[in-house]
Amino acid sequence: MRAKASSLHHSDATTGAAARSFSLGGQQLAAPKARPGLHLVATPIGNLADITLRALETLAGVDVIACEDTRITRRLTERYAITAELALYHEHNATQARPKILERLAQGAAIALVSDAGTPLISDPGFKLVREVCAAGHAVIAVPGPSSVLTALSVAALPTDRFFFEGFLPAKEHARRARLSELARIDATLVMFESGNRVQDTLRDLDAIMGDRHAAICRELTKLHEEVKRAPVAELAAGADALETRGEFVLVIGPPADDAGVMDQHALDDLLRAQLTRGSVKDAVAHAVELSGRPRREVYARALELAKTIGDGDGQD
Repeated sequence: MRAKASSLHHSDATTGAAARSFSLGGQQLAAPKARPGLHLVATPIGNLADITLRALETLAGVDVIACEDTRITRRLTERYAITAELALYHEHNATQARPKILERLAQGAAIALVSDAGTPLISDPGFKLVREVCAAGHAVIAVPGPSSVLTALSVAALPTDRFFFEGFLPAKEHARRARLSELARIDATLVMFESGNRVQDTLRDLDAIMGDRHAAICRELTKLHEEVKRAPVAELAAGADALETRGEFVLVIGPPADDAGVMDQHALDDLLRAQLTRGSVKDAVAHAVELSGRPRREVYARALELAKTIGDGDGQD
């Protein structure tokens, strides 16, 4: 039975009890009505069998499932014969959809928020909604489950006692390299998302800035063509041209070595160029000195040289 689409406008905050059920292993199981409030439900990142029992009960028991793309969420609800209404909530309609969700919650509704895959709010819309729901005094309930960040960390064979999640890197090369230069100073394993059409360029940038570290490329996690490559960054970058770029990627980069305290010249230049395009020589130097571990006199001299090449040769400090 197909889940219906909804605009979040509703005259009654509840649906019929008969609709609160889901199918599992060929059996139709009754689901209790979900408690009023916003339920943040983690959904599979690829394999639909990774859904938790609690998540199924919650999705079947709410009045509305707010999702990024009804076509994607419908695959899940149809797989488990869940008939709760689906309503769109994504970055482009959030301003209009949030008041409607808050209105429904004020009427006593139970609403689930899901992303296309994984845990809501992790590089997905939802923060502002949760903040406003809390401010209005409604319950926010987490239903934990799949996460590509934690899945990648668990299979990367890299330290997990301390990690930093970056999300997506900037698309443009100079900005991306500047951000990677900043990330290189963090004493932790790094986790980042990347698209297939940029992953090769990102690997080359990583090689220029963190080429001596160990890393893992995780592609299509939990899906049929799941693939994990583990090697030093330099080795992964060397094979970038032969990399299968279809699918979704999570990159995991090991922490810096104990003696990796000083930024190399190439990384320093990238950082300075990016800062010089946004501000003064003085500000660029101050930022680079803090991140690079190099003497201020050396950084200042290099900043003056680079400023001339990008049309900013005033050299004022």
